[in-house]
Formats: sequence, C-alpha cells, structure tokens
Amino acid sequence: MTEKFSKEPADTPPSERSDTAVKAATPPSSAVPPETIKAIPVRHYGRWISGVIVIALLLLLGYSFSQGDIQWGAVGDKLFDDTVVAGAGRTLLISVLAMVMGVALGIVLAVMRLSKNPVTSGVAWLYIWFFRGTPVYLQLLLWFNLALIFPVLNLGPLYKDEMTDVMTPFLCALLGLGLNEAAYMAEICRAGLLAVDEGQTEASQALGMSQGKTLRRIVIPQAMRVIVPPTGNEFINMLKTSALVYAVTYNELLRSTSAIGSTSYAVMEMFFVAAIWYLVMTSVFSVFQYYLERRYARGTLRALPDTPFQKIKANLLSLSGGRGVR
Repeated sequence: MTEKFSKEPADTPPSERSDTAVKAATPPSSAVPPETIKAIPVRHYGRWISGVIVIALLLLLGYSFSQGDIQWGAVGDKLFDDTVVAGAGRTLLISVLAMVMGVALGIVLAVMRLSKNPVTSGVAWLYIWFFRGTPVYLQLLLWFNLALIFPVLNLGPLYKDEMTDVMTPFLCALLGLGLNEAAYMAEICRAGLLAVDEGQTEASQALGMSQGKTLRRIVIPQAMRVIVPPTGNEFINMLKTSALVYAVTYNELLRSTSAIGSTSYAVMEMFFVAAIWYLVMTSVFSVFQYYLERRYARGTLRALPDTPFQKIKANLLSLSGGRGVR
C-alpha cells in the first residue's frame, strides 16, 4: 500500500504552508464546546453591616422614646383638636400669602437689579442686602414694635389711624415673612433671567419688539424653567419659618399647640403634635415640588429620573429576584 506524503518541506513554517495543509491540521470548531461563563455577583458586606447598625440605632431610639414619660394618648387625642387644626390652617394661609408677596416683589426687584439705571439697580441691591443680612425674627419684632417710633400712621387725606391698630399680628407676620422672602426670590429670579441666552433677546429686538415685550413674552417664559423648582423649595422653607411669627402673637400652629400645652400640662406632647403637622404639610408639598421639578427638567435631561413609585417597584422586583428589571 502506497503512503501519501505531504509535498511541503518538513522545515517549512506553518505560516508558509498551503491552505489545504492548515485546514487538514486544524480540528473542527465543534470538537471543543465553549465553556459556560459563571457570573458571580460581588458581595457587599459593608452595606449589610451598615444597614444592621442603622436599624439597631433606630430601634434603640424608638425604645428610648417608649420608655420616656410621654403621654402618647394625649398626642392622638389633640392631633385633630379644633384649635390645632385652625392653627395649622392659619400657618398655611400666612405661608401662601407671604410667598405670593415674595414672588411678586422678587420679580420686580430682579428686573430692577438687571436694569441699566443705576438708581433702580442700587435701590434693589440695598433692599436685598438689608433683608438678607438681618434675621427674620428681628424683622418681625421691628414691624411689631413699629408703634414705638411711629405712634400714628398718617397718610394725609387718604388714611390716618393708630399704629397699634394698623399693625395687627397678621399684618406684622405677613410683612415680616413676605418682605424677607422677596429678597431671596429676587436672587432666584435674577438667576433665571440670566440663564436665558442673550441671543433670544437680540432676536426679539431684531423683530422690532420692545424691551418690555421681550421680557414678558420671550425671557420670562424661558426663565421659568430655572425659577420654578427653587421656588417650590422656598415655599417648603416658608412653612417652617412661619413658626417665628409666634413672636408677634399671631395664633398659628406652634402658638396654638403651646397654648394647649400650657393649660393641660402636656407641653412635650403638644410639641409632638405640632411636629407631626409640620411634617405632614412639608411632605405633601415636597411631593408637589418633586413632580414640578421633574416636569421642568424635560427639556434638559435625556431620561427623566424615576418617580418614587417607580423606585419602589424596582426595589421590589430586585428583592423578588428580577434584578435589572426597571
């Protein structure tokens, strides 16, 4: 029997051999099956340890409050008391009115700051400098004691009355909170107006629009994307700052609960009632603020952040084994 020998020299390197010889020497790919890749997730022991520590501290805090001399029954009984509910309503009322005043005056001050007129720009800067540089509590006391330097409010033939009758607790609270908020809203509005590209103003002026019309129809609508979200945060802060009107004897939530506590000797319990109401109001408006910011972020983000419900759903799916499902 004749044996078949390769015509290639024995010392010929593999790169110079013929294709036929290389294919004959190479085993088929199906002969060796690919090895299955086993993905092992990374174990985060630090997360578990920190989680256990936090839960232990929370349980310890809850146990401490449960052992304290606190009449929790009084908290539940007074939570929806008529006086407390009325105080919460007045807190919400003064916060809304002061915020409206602050936004309206803040827009005017922001326009004045950006004006090329040195007088209006200087007056706006001086206003912001004073109200941002002094505490709100001090401003409330100044309005409340205004009768000490101006006993009578005399506006000539228009109006004349005793200052003590004019400066009621409600008016003192409104002026103290609203005028102070206007200084912060002026800076927020100014930042929003400066965020609009100058090309928008130049294009509107090229079309023959006046400066006032350009501001109303071109600049302000585009600036709202920057102005609105921090305004929601300012309102939530206003709800908490409104507790300072206690100093001018305005009967808001904190004063209402304190009055009940002083007569019923449940001082700490009524403070807890006030804290619960403040937490509920700020939490509700925090939800509105979140969705408001999410709405105005549509023009800047490629993908909107998940809502709280979407985050809860994703966490539940990951705990049930559906990792990576959103």
